[in-house]
Amino acid sequence: MVMTGRIMPENTPTAKDARSARRWCCCVLLAILWCASLPLACLPGPVPVAVADVWQALGAVVGLCPPADGSVQLVVGQIRLARVLLGLLCGGALAVAGVALQGVLRNPLADPFTLGISAGAACGASMAVGLSAAATVSLAALLGSLLALGGALWLGSGQGSFRRETVILAGIAVAAFLGAVVALVKALNEESVTSIVFWIMGSLQGRGWDSVPLLLATLLPGLLVVLPGWRKLDMLALGDEQAAHLGLAVGRTRFWLLAGASCMTAGCVAVAGVIGFVGLVVPHVLRMLLGSAHGPLLYGAFLGGGILLVWADVLARCVLSGGQELPVGVVTALLGGPFFAFLVRRR
Repeated sequence: MVMTGRIMPENTPTAKDARSARRWCCCVLLAILWCASLPLACLPGPVPVAVADVWQALGAVVGLCPPADGSVQLVVGQIRLARVLLGLLCGGALAVAGVALQGVLRNPLADPFTLGISAGAACGASMAVGLSAAATVSLAALLGSLLALGGALWLGSGQGSFRRETVILAGIAVAAFLGAVVALVKALNEESVTSIVFWIMGSLQGRGWDSVPLLLATLLPGLLVVLPGWRKLDMLALGDEQAAHLGLAVGRTRFWLLAGASCMTAGCVAVAGVIGFVGLVVPHVLRMLLGSAHGPLLYGAFLGGGILLVWADVLARCVLSGGQELPVGVVTALLGGPFFAFLVRRR
């Protein structure tokens, strides 16, 4: 039978092979862009740096060649490289958290920012800064994110049932309340206003190699919980009742996946402040390229989120003159705000 001019069913072997090949190509392309972003994002900035100097400085960091000129090694090896690496890790963590939250809650508008998790982490970090307890910023951010998530889930449930349609509204309400708490902390600790504003706006400026262990302390446990759970996310996508029939402990699985997403978000906020919409934009874009299966989607989100945040940060530090920078959280909000409005309008 001649099939010319007809669309093949999606469940045919040919269609499945085509989808698999497209996923493979997209993942390879994302991996190449992720690796290329590490040196290329070190080039832009108020201090001009040549490509050869960047490669030499990067080689010196990993011990493959002698250090470059003192100023170049300082700018590239100690400042920009650490900043780019943090951007790749934070962006990837936020995107993975967004995929997990959307999968668990089965809500396309769920992400760490809209659920109030980022606001809770920022509130906890701000209180630690206001109390001059800088050593506990990461722990305070983690506790704040978990409390905020718990509050949103409690408000979004009624009469003992879990109501996904109201969780986003509950998250917005929690974020608004925590924003007021942060404002109160600022009013009571005027000497800490600058540091607290940093958490609210979201920025990678001034972050160095000492921030990498702080981020990894919460990022790695969260990834170890969420990434292996891709099959469970696929099962949850079928509905709680169907997932339970397949042998999944729905309540326990939901708890651990949400805790893992909150853990990753807390680490990002502790290092870079509140950076919104990365966990919303990246998963939706990648679903159009990789499909809805959570296996490739989670790994693609880690790569794509890092790429987005790094180049948003490059834009933030290059758009103004005179060495001034925009907070990267402002750039991601300008990009993600219209996208969020589009999703709301479409749904």
